[in-house]
Amino acid sequence: MRIREALFESVRRLRSSGVAVPEMTARVLLSDVLGQDQAWLEAHSEEAVGPGQLERFRSALRARADGVPLQYIRGVQEFFGLEFAVTPAVLIPRPETEHLVEAALQRIRPGDRVVDIGTGSGAIAVSLALNAPSAKVLASDISLDALAVASRNAARLGAEVRFLAADAAYALASTTVEMVVTNPPYVPRADACGLQKELYHEPAVALYGGEDGLEVFERIARSAWEALRRGGWLLAEIGFGSRDAVRRLLRSRGWEQPAFLSDLAGIDRVVITRRRD
Repeated sequence: MRIREALFESVRRLRSSGVAVPEMTARVLLSDVLGQDQAWLEAHSEEAVGPGQLERFRSALRARADGVPLQYIRGVQEFFGLEFAVTPAVLIPRPETEHLVEAALQRIRPGDRVVDIGTGSGAIAVSLALNAPSAKVLASDISLDALAVASRNAARLGAEVRFLAADAAYALASTTVEMVVTNPPYVPRADACGLQKELYHEPAVALYGGEDGLEVFERIARSAWEALRRGGWLLAEIGFGSRDAVRRLLRSRGWEQPAFLSDLAGIDRVVITRRRD
């Protein structure tokens, strides 16, 4: 089968399965299989795809048609200008989370100790360590499989990050730090049935934040209060429509009046607060 025929067949299949941007998806997957870029595919559309290559391509197409995210099939995702390995053990880093990294970098001072709770792929911790090399970055997660992915990413990208298998309370116990950052699970359980099918392939422990979506964040905020120096920062990604509930939670526990950052769509995405002096 020629390249143009393989692409035509794959686009039709992806489109019938309801996959978004089927043309781009097909080209990306075939480029990966052939080890060539998309411009090469266009210039060599009459060349044949080998039997083994065609089978790998069709296997990837079946997975994508079944809802497996493209990032898991390819094994990579770009974040903050870096390429991170991703597996189904970790949440796929989103562009929206870059707002959290940017906000943290604006506040980190030389020598600050920073803890990333629920690091997943390590995208936040590694990005902070590489862009604020004087900071001392610790990243924790309760998943050993996630920590293995994060550790490999840090090693491959040359980031100095210390990793710890622990929940928020243990990771922050008996220590004093200047900043806590987190992208906690924040999807309410009641919203599970309405999620895109791709999200069902991501780890539930990284998605669901209890009945109201704030269960994990509340525990992190409680532990962060004990660990932060006075005036220390807590920055977290938050869920859609949770701004008021997050503000009430923080204010009721003595945190400074929180500020909120919106993403490019105008959705409140990041909360920033400090431990009161």
